[in-house]
Amino acid sequence: MDLLEAKIVKRAQKGDRMAFAELVELYKDKLYNLCYRLMGNSHDAEEVAQEAFLRAYANLKRFDSRHKFATWLFRIATNCCIDRLRKRKASYSLDAPLDDEDGGDMYGILPSKDPMLEERVLTRESRLELQAAIEQLPPSYRAVIVLKYIEELSMQEISDVLSVPVSTVKTRLHRGREALRTYMTP
Repeated sequence: MDLLEAKIVKRAQKGDRMAFAELVELYKDKLYNLCYRLMGNSHDAEEVAQEAFLRAYANLKRFDSRHKFATWLFRIATNCCIDRLRKRKASYSLDAPLDDEDGGDMYGILPSKDPMLEERVLTRESRLELQAAIEQLPPSYRAVIVLKYIEELSMQEISDVLSVPVSTVKTRLHRGREALRTYMTP
């Protein structure tokens, strides 16, 4: 994949828009998921992911092919998320679904005959509680937690994405986990 990716990136750097479209297709889901975990909602995640792709396209000539394209793209997206989080004020979308994750509506309040419903509800509540706790973290801790545990990047890859030393990544990861423990403790 890396050799194929390198060829696609070289074509894109030479101005081939279809090559860049291939890169978007390769990374759109991973980038959206990263942005969703950092931003906490789908609307902002979509906007930030688009912004990251636009910035990547605008700066494609500056990409150093000795590095992984994914790391470079994740760095751009993470920086866009952190910038947006710093500027964020409380915002509410009128077209947001009642339930962020599943797009629920009023039909969701009708009783179900599914015997596994209680287990699914508890699992979903745990995920929502964890996501809420992650959203309370400062952006620098949030980025490290998401990149490590959700995107499953190595310490070195996180270091590359965030442009910080590995020791800083380890410190932020430790402090982020400690903060999560306090947020998750009843």
